[in-house]
Amino acid sequence: MSLGASVEGAAGAPATAALGASAPSPAAGPVKVAPVAEIQEPLLARVVGALAAPTMAFLAALLLFGVFVAITGRNPAAVYYQMYRGSFGTWFSFQNTLLRASPLMLTALATALPLRLGLVVLGGEGSMVIGGLAAAAAALAAHNHGPTGVKLAMLATGALVGGLWMAMAGALRAYRGVNETIATLLLNYIGIALLNHIVEGPLRDPASLNKPSTTPIGDDNMLGNIPGLDCHWGLAFGILACVATWVLMNRTTFGFAARMVGGNVRAALLNGLPVGRLFVITTLIGGACAGLAGGVEVAAVQGCANASLVTGYGYTGVLVAFIARGNPLAVIPVAVLLGGIGASGGLLQRVFDLPDATVNVLQGILFICILFSETFNGRAPAWLRRAPKPATVKGAV
Repeated sequence: MSLGASVEGAAGAPATAALGASAPSPAAGPVKVAPVAEIQEPLLARVVGALAAPTMAFLAALLLFGVFVAITGRNPAAVYYQMYRGSFGTWFSFQNTLLRASPLMLTALATALPLRLGLVVLGGEGSMVIGGLAAAAAALAAHNHGPTGVKLAMLATGALVGGLWMAMAGALRAYRGVNETIATLLLNYIGIALLNHIVEGPLRDPASLNKPSTTPIGDDNMLGNIPGLDCHWGLAFGILACVATWVLMNRTTFGFAARMVGGNVRAALLNGLPVGRLFVITTLIGGACAGLAGGVEVAAVQGCANASLVTGYGYTGVLVAFIARGNPLAVIPVAVLLGGIGASGGLLQRVFDLPDATVNVLQGILFICILFSETFNGRAPAWLRRAPKPATVKGAV
């Protein structure tokens, strides 16, 4: 007899069978048992429960942003149409969206992966900046090794340094109890300050007068575009990183241990899991993704390290990670969506004379709505959560 099975006695009064209770006699009548497969919530209910909260949050953000636009005297419907044109309406605008989505995929992983362990890490911006600076320095050091060697050195160094930068916050959380959110925010400011100091000091190119920067890496060492697209290889790196980290977190023992830590740290410790080591390794991987984004930014876009590395992609990646609920695969479409919103800012400025930062207002509203929607996370509508029908078993069980 399973726990909680309802038994109808001879008198018709229901009783609850406790674990280990003796089985009823055959004369006791039919026994209704709910099979394990039917006790679980239906698949449709689980899917709707997972998608309902972020979808409603996004719609609420659009509504609130429409009110904001209307207050400024513009037609919200016309603004939304131009946003669509500027992000997905033409092939050119769609490729521009993909260009913006590429670094967002990588910086979002810097928050999404630690989120699976219950860590709120906001250090993607710092890891990206430090990774880009390290990539520029690596290009100068490896300039005698040919274009392929320079590119590999830039990407590998950017990922390694960015990973180590964020792993410091993971180590502080694991071994000193320092809050990871505060630690990563402070590391962002330190990383930006280091960038400004080194670019304006030891590594400054004497020819960069108005905008201090490092020595250009050279056209031969620049990362090219994907064949058939006006988009650099950072897009492919971002997609591959999302797929690889999804496999890591969902199909390996490391990922299982990480999810167990995220579910209950005390239970993980009681089961002998190395919680501190998991903190450090996960932040290392997340920081490596953000550092790779910085390396790609130098190798494919800027051609050198300068103040333009402080793009805000790291902070937008936090929003992407929260909307994707820490799922690396969900990061891909969400990054494209947020990249499209960012790409439409210029068109809004030209058509409606709105500031280019208007889209940042939408992103801020969206972030607030996502945080508020956590209250309703996983709650499917009542009509989808039907009670399972018990199976009737003739005779004794």
